[in-house]
Amino acid sequence: MSFSTNFCISLSFLTIVITCIVLSNDNYAQASENEAESITKIGQGVGHIMNIYYCYSCGYRKVFEDYAGIIQQKYPEISVIGANYDPPGLNMYLSRLIGFGKMILIMCILSGVNIFAWLNKPQPAWWSWCLENKLYACMMMFFLANMIEGQLVSSGAFEISLNNIPLWSKLETGRIPQPPELFQIIDNTLQFSKMDLPNNNFAQ
Repeated sequence: MSFSTNFCISLSFLTIVITCIVLSNDNYAQASENEAESITKIGQGVGHIMNIYYCYSCGYRKVFEDYAGIIQQKYPEISVIGANYDPPGLNMYLSRLIGFGKMILIMCILSGVNIFAWLNKPQPAWWSWCLENKLYACMMMFFLANMIEGQLVSSGAFEISLNNIPLWSKLETGRIPQPPELFQIIDNTLQFSKMDLPNNNFAQ
């Protein structure tokens, strides 16, 4: 195997590892940021907490940021906390399993291991092609697996609740609320909370 081929394989492996680390750090940082934001604002004793669970893989983070901005501008007493909506069922676990299997296959391809020999099976032609074209095979497997993972965790959710009271569900309505109608729902909920407060002595 020539030096240029080894260099390309090493470079592709390094690129894949760095990409995985960056994606993992981004998800971890996002989760840590949401958790820290939640703890901080709850600890401040803010009167109302609004939770918005959205589909991160659908690109709804920008929508959440826009809505959080206009809500906090109109209702300063409301703290808006956002987090990724984890799809129910086995989709999340299946997505993680595919991600784990993806990394194992990429490692096997880069190291030239014939995994079918372990299974006492003849090596198929597609695996032979992967071993002969390590760079293209790893890139193709990486992006194809990521696409499948994204489809599995893509829920299309944009779920809004205020003080644990559901206000809106995109999963049920099929759309994200317009700001005026969301403001109306918030006003009604806050008004109901104020009417209910003296009777139940409930501290917001």
